[in-house]
Amino acid sequence: MSEEVIIDFSNIPLKPIGKSEIQRLEMALIIGTLYRPEVLELIRDPIERATWMDSLAIAAAAFARYKAGIPVSQIAEELGRSEVSIRNHLSEKTKAGKLVAETYEKIRRNELKLVIPFIKAPIATPSEEVKVLREEVEKLKESKKVLEEKLKSVQQELEIKVREVETLKNEVKSKSEEVEKLKLKLNELLGQIKDIKDLALRIVDTLDKLLK
Repeated sequence: MSEEVIIDFSNIPLKPIGKSEIQRLEMALIIGTLYRPEVLELIRDPIERATWMDSLAIAAAAFARYKAGIPVSQIAEELGRSEVSIRNHLSEKTKAGKLVAETYEKIRRNELKLVIPFIKAPIATPSEEVKVLREEVEKLKESKKVLEEKLKSVQQELEIKVREVETLKNEVKSKSEEVEKLKLKLNELLGQIKDIKDLALRIVDTLDKLLK
């Protein structure tokens, strides 16, 4: 089912004051220029579309700010363009600047009014809506099931890793205990060796005395 949407530009501020009014004039210039037949033809080309849309947006933004009395230097800074580029748009040296200026004049003379066809989407019946909702619920259930399975798998892997860590901790503890035991034995042996050395020295001293 097709209807028409009429865009009225009669309330657009021609000398905007403040950010809100600047934005209203800027959008009006973009929309009013965009729906001109020659512009619609230009943007059919996908290669030219991006460049042209960028140029149109900058020209409209510059024009709206200029009409608000903002200096060119500030406009250039706000829009991230050179002053030369902004002046070219405002002086209509660019195609975008020329078209935007023409759109502004049409708005000023109250000659601009767009009629845009609007196609209404068919309204779904309650039964169709219920069917769609049921399908969405089923999809959510499937997603939930998959996530639960993944969670279960992750939990199992985590439990295995925890057990492995506990095993390693026990092994480290066991090795540490063995090392401590070996240290004790080593200390005992060192003590015994010292005692033997002392005894040997005493025997040698005794023999020396007897021989003399």
